[in-house]
Amino acid sequence: MLSALSAGLEVYVVGGACGALTTASHELALGRMQAAGARPASWIQVLLEMQRDWTRHETYDGARAIIESHAGGYGIGLAYARDMIRPA
Repeated sequence: MLSALSAGLEVYVVGGACGALTTASHELALGRMQAAGARPASWIQVLLEMQRDWTRHETYDGARAIIESHAGGYGIGLAYARDMIRPA
């Protein structure tokens, strides 16, 4: 990551995908990367940016399934919208 930054690349770090032995070491590592210029992101932020919008039919089912399975309240709301709100 630091090498990519020094090469002039724009770097995003998915905080929820980083592993560490302790919460403190995780926070220190993320802080170091952010101080070096990396931009923090969450996994759901990355997924939604890749999906772009819910009218992209070719990736809709896969993205929706991941969110419904792993995104807590947002996933529940998305499942509700799918099952209960039927646009005319």
